[in-house]
Amino acid sequence: MAGRDASMREMAVRSAFLVLCLLFVAHFAFGAEVKTATDLELTLLDRTVAVVDEDPILASDVERAIGLGLVEPKPNESDDALRRRVLDELIEQRLRSHEIDELGTPQVAVQEVERQIAALRSRFPDESSFAARLAEFGTDLAALRQVVARQLAVLAYIDDRLGARVFVGLDEIRAYFQDSLVPELARRGEAPPPLEDVREEIRTLLREKKLNEEIERWSERLRRDADIEIYWDERFDALPRPPVPLDSEKP
Repeated sequence: MAGRDASMREMAVRSAFLVLCLLFVAHFAFGAEVKTATDLELTLLDRTVAVVDEDPILASDVERAIGLGLVEPKPNESDDALRRRVLDELIEQRLRSHEIDELGTPQVAVQEVERQIAALRSRFPDESSFAARLAEFGTDLAALRQVVARQLAVLAYIDDRLGARVFVGLDEIRAYFQDSLVPELARRGEAPPPLEDVREEIRTLLREKKLNEEIERWSERLRRDADIEIYWDERFDALPRPPVPLDSEKP
């Protein structure tokens, strides 16, 4: 990251020097009126909003996730709250990606990637609208496939590594049935079904709860061990806001 930043700064200095040389030549060779830097209107196109272990997250990354429907807004969620939540999720994704890169990226089936791409495409009325939205955010289908494959690799890692730690016993299933499900059904005036009829549903529910707790502990460890810098301030709102897929564009 430091080397890349140094190269970018060197390139910027060279570019600025070249521009000044051209302005100097134009002024004295052609007598044209040359505007100084203070006369030029500068427009902020993008900026870094966070850095995760020297891996930058750009404002455009946040906008792309929202604009392509990779993250759904919650009911009554403000634009600013949505953006900050997306940034937090992108930070989590970077942390997880960095770890699985060190341990070995799980293989992801091409069919699963295409299934997720198809789900994203279905949010738009036709193929041309989907392609236009990709182009609007400076990406294409190949780049989107890479993003989706990366997300699926993280999920595969979670299922393989963290899921193996999760076990739900019969005592836990019975306890949930007696202490949670039966009282809830009684409150709604419904008779409880036999435990055998809902045992696997309860097992799935409890396993999901435990897995989420494991993910939370994993994420806390990754954050604790990582070097994270967040540059979130009012300047973020100065960037143009991209359109979110309309309800009419969703299936």
